[in-house]
Amino acid sequence: MSHRPNPRSLAALLAAGLGLLACSAPRIEFENTQPAKEQARQQAQATGSLYGGWRVYQQRCASCHGDWADGAGGAPNLLLRVRDLGPQRFVDLVLRRYSKDLLPEGGGTPRETLVDEVLERRSGALSMPAWQGDPVVQAHVMDLYAYLNARAEGRQGTERPAR
Repeated sequence: MSHRPNPRSLAALLAAGLGLLACSAPRIEFENTQPAKEQARQQAQATGSLYGGWRVYQQRCASCHGDWADGAGGAPNLLLRVRDLGPQRFVDLVLRRYSKDLLPEGGGTPRETLVDEVLERRSGALSMPAWQGDPVVQAHVMDLYAYLNARAEGRQGTERPAR
């Protein structure tokens, strides 16, 4: 005659073993999670030079989007738009948003022609030019994002950032 273990006895024995194991495991307690949260927030912020971004913004963007990126120049308020964009989406919109078939025909480079038409209000809809061919914007696009992101989050006011 063979002895078969009772399934309830096995379950009780297993539960008791797991209970002992759980009691012997080291217990980790977090007393102050604020430093970790602050570090995560800082790492999530854009890397780049606020001053460099401000400089590029003043040279290339302020005439349409306003001196403080608030849309005062007639183009969209960038402070509202940048809040929802991550750095990758921002770079894509600034550098590669428009395809060549959307650019107007005419003399000069496509960007120069588009800017001329926008300035002269010959185009019905005003569209931001793609800045992929502009070496200044291309080299400082992350600085531009850092500046606009800081403005959108209230970490940078309307004054010129420190170098």
